[in-house]
Amino acid sequence: MTTELCENPQLRASHSAQRATILIVDDDAALADVLSVRLRRQGYDTIVATSGGAGLAMVATDRPDLVVLDLRLPDIDGMNICEQLTDSPNTCHIPVIILSGMERPDIIRRSRAAGCQYFVRKPYDPNALLLLIQHSLQGASDWHVAT
Repeated sequence: MTTELCENPQLRASHSAQRATILIVDDDAALADVLSVRLRRQGYDTIVATSGGAGLAMVATDRPDLVVLDLRLPDIDGMNICEQLTDSPNTCHIPVIILSGMERPDIIRRSRAAGCQYFVRKPYDPNALLLLIQHSLQGASDWHVAT
C-alpha cells in the first residue's frame, strides 16, 4: 500500500484561484489529521470533525465542497448523516465519500442507497482516494441548477 500521495501540479494550479474545501468526519482524530495534511499538500483546504454532530454543524457553517465520512461515529451513525446531506436541498449537491472499515456484506449497497458517491474501505490507498476526490469535485462542478 502506498503511504504518500503523488504530487499533482495540475491540481495545485487549478485550485489556486479558489481552493476546494473538504470536510473529514472521522472519530479517529489521528487518521483524520493525517488525511487532512495529505489533502492540504495537494492544494485543498480541510476541516475536521470527530463526531457526527460536529460534522453536520460544520457543513452548515463552512459549506464544504466535499465530505469524507466515516460510518462509525460516537454520536450519529454515518449512514444517517449521509442521508441527511443527500435529502436536504441545501446540501444535496455536496459529494460524500464514505471511508470506513465496516465489513457488513450489504454495506456498499446501503451506502450508495444513502447517497454516497463512493465507498472506500479502510485501510485505503491514499492515491486512489485522491483520484476519487478529484473526480467527485469535478462532477459536482458540472451540476447546473435551473431556477
